Amino acid sequence: MLALGPRPAAAATEGTQMTANIRGAALALVAFAIYATHDVVVKYLGGTYSPVQIVFFSVLFGFPLVTLVLMRDATDGNLVPRHPWWTALRTGAAVITGLAAFYAFSVLPLAQVYAILFASPLLITILAVPILGEIVGPRRWLALLVGFMGVLVVVQPGATEMEPAMMLGIFSALAYSATCLLTRHMATSEGGAGMSFHTTIFMIVVSGAAGLLFG
Repeated sequence: MLALGPRPAAAATEGTQMTANIRGAALALVAFAIYATHDVVVKYLGGTYSPVQIVFFSVLFGFPLVTLVLMRDATDGNLVPRHPWWTALRTGAAVITGLAAFYAFSVLPLAQVYAILFASPLLITILAVPILGEIVGPRRWLALLVGFMGVLVVVQPGATEMEPAMMLGIFSALAYSATCLLTRHMATSEGGAGMSFHTTIFMIVVSGAAGLLFG
């Protein structure tokens, strides 16, 4: 007998996956809206304070919120990483992302920095194929090509001398891509609250030490 449609269990699974995708996309939009507001504040403060100071106080003021999220997480051992080396690598990439991006925001126009950082989702999509085994269709490859062309138009490699802030912006995009890929790879074994806590603590230590050493 021929089946006229998907099995109930399969349909339910597809519906659950679709709901999870929509929820994830909505949370991502909210997060990037907050990021945009945060970046405007960083740009404003960059005229008075050093990027290292801005990073330090930004993560310091955010630490209580991370602590509250961690306290609400009832998972046993959520502070102990199950994969310490992956956690260290992700934390290092996140710290590099913050320090490099804050410097770029302080020096370059916001539109230019965002054009450079737009390379991050393009790099994430490309690297997700060999690293995470995800599938990218022809339309997405075409969109990636157009996106990279837009980034090249803004950066204009070879046309002008590459500024240190612009190089750090590109480096931040690469580090952010690595952070996102590592987060996705570790999501099944590490809790989100624990990963945020480790990153926050390490960023406070690094930015505080840098501020004391370099002023």
